[in-house]
Amino acid sequence: MLYEDMMGWETFKRCILVGSVLLLSSCGGREKPEAPRSSQSLSSETVRKCMAGLKAKSVRFSGLPNKSFDGGCRTINTIKLMDFGTPTTNLGAMTCPLADNFTDWARFAVGPAAKMYLKGEVVRIETMGTFNCRNVNGARSGRLSEHAFANAVDVSAFILRDGRRVSVLDGWRGSSAEQAFLRRLHQSACKRFGTVLGPDYNAAHANHFHFDMAKSMTNGTSFCR
Repeated sequence: MLYEDMMGWETFKRCILVGSVLLLSSCGGREKPEAPRSSQSLSSETVRKCMAGLKAKSVRFSGLPNKSFDGGCRTINTIKLMDFGTPTTNLGAMTCPLADNFTDWARFAVGPAAKMYLKGEVVRIETMGTFNCRNVNGARSGRLSEHAFANAVDVSAFILRDGRRVSVLDGWRGSSAEQAFLRRLHQSACKRFGTVLGPDYNAAHANHFHFDMAKSMTNGTSFCR
């Protein structure tokens, strides 16, 4: 009788444990551990080359753990930029190719354009962030945004050493110098990123540039608007 009672208690405890796990796994938006897969390993050749390239350009960064989230969002082979010469706000997880192209854009497009058109030096870039588990344009349904894979960054403004702030929202149709500066940056971005969206694309992008590494769904070329 004692043996049967003990077995019943053990069965009860196992049921409680299983039920707790199922309850936790059903909560919306909860982070889930990403099962390691060879194609997503940080030691993959493509990622190794990308990270080696960043180090060769004196870019400081740290690798981040692979994570997946409810709804299909995930951050695989991502890094966090620590220092690449221009302080930048709100940078979270980024795929290495995105980070690589973003740092080159900041160094070789933003700096020279500021000197040429604004006669100044950009000391900070403001962004609206990178990873965001959501659909395109924040819609309730439809295709996941590249932000859902940490493969996109939204740039909103530039701070100059003399205190001036040139925002996409105000500068896109602002002074002639601001317009020339922002349009040069948009044009340059189209050569580095798979998708570039700005104020002329739609109202949702009136206050920022959207950069991501996805190519056009039709022919694999860059989509620049």
